[in-house]
This record gives sequence, structure tokens and C-alpha cells, in this order.
Amino acid sequence: MSSHTAIEPSILYFGTPVVLLSTENEDGTFNLAPMSSAWALGRTVVLGLGREGQTARNLLARPGLVINLPAPHQWPAVERLAPLTGRDPVPPGKAAGCRFEPAKFAAAGLGEEPSHTVRPPRAAECPLHLEARAERIRPDLSGDCVIVETTVLKVHAAPELLIPGTRHIDPAAWSPLIYNFRHYFGLGPELGSSYRTETPRAAAVG
Repeated sequence: MSSHTAIEPSILYFGTPVVLLSTENEDGTFNLAPMSSAWALGRTVVLGLGREGQTARNLLARPGLVINLPAPHQWPAVERLAPLTGRDPVPPGKAAGCRFEPAKFAAAGLGEEPSHTVRPPRAAECPLHLEARAERIRPDLSGDCVIVETTVLKVHAAPELLIPGTRHIDPAAWSPLIYNFRHYFGLGPELGSSYRTETPRAAAVG
């Protein structure tokens, strides 16, 4: 007999990486928005966004974006963005207390760094930047969100994250910021590695 308890949680963010999305507004300025529904498959990164947000609106008209990945210690910058929106007036579906803020980079305390292949800038202080293009945008089953399939065009990594002399990220040097049931976490110690890894380490499956 199962010892589990059936529950109805209000959210299902069971531990996913946080990203900051840079997109271009209609007037040529730039929006920066946090989200935690992203996953990668090859050079494709799939994003889940609120349908009424400024990011979704921007990508429908201007598909260039940057997927900025903050480090765990940068969670306060992410949280400073959480109650802000680039939409004016604030969409009715936004949480109570959400307010319009046009200068999102400044509000987060992050600098703008020019991108190489898209117009939106990179968040300079984030250790990883993925310049990308939105290729397909479609509604999810609920109708409240959109699913965005992007192609990554260029990757930028802070030098301290790289294994010297290679193109590989050192997994011991990089820890993503994780959104875990509306709380922020980093990674714990390494437990082991996949048989497909190109950066083998001492840890191994016993």
C-alpha cells in the first residue's frame, strides 16, 4: 500500500532553473523578465510564458531574445524584478501588487551588455547568456500561457566557468539558480556524472 499522500498544490515548480529574458519593446527599449519554465533540447530552448505579459507580446512581434542565466547569489536581483511588468496598464491576470516599470535592467541592478546576433542586450552580470530567436509561439492547453520554441544562436560564458582550453562548461564551477516551490536554491555537491559526459570527474556511480 502506498505511503504517499494525494495533494493539490497551488503550483508545480518542483525545482527548475531561473532565467532572465531580454526582449525588445515596441519603442526600441528593452524588457527584462524572470521566469522559471525553461528547458533545452539540443540547440532548442523551450520557454513557458504568461500570455498577457510583455515578454510574450514582444516575441510575437520581435523574435530576438537573450536567455540570461543568473547564479544563485543573484536571487535578490531576480526577486526585484518579480513584482514588475513592462505592460502599461498592468494586465488583470498579474498578481496583486504588480506594478509597471519601464527600466527593468536598472530596477534589477543589472547592466546591459550588447549582444552579437540579436538586438536585446545581455544582462552583464549573469554568468551565462544564450542569444536566441523565437521560432514558434503557440498557446498552451490552458490558454493562459504560451509555449515558445527558440533556437540558440550564440552562447557566452564567464571565463571562470570554462574548463581551460576547451569549449566545455565546468559543472563544478557552474551552479544554476533553482526555483523550488517559490523558494530560491543553488546546487548541492556533485553526486555523479552521466555516461555521456565530456567532462569526466572523480565522482562515479558505485
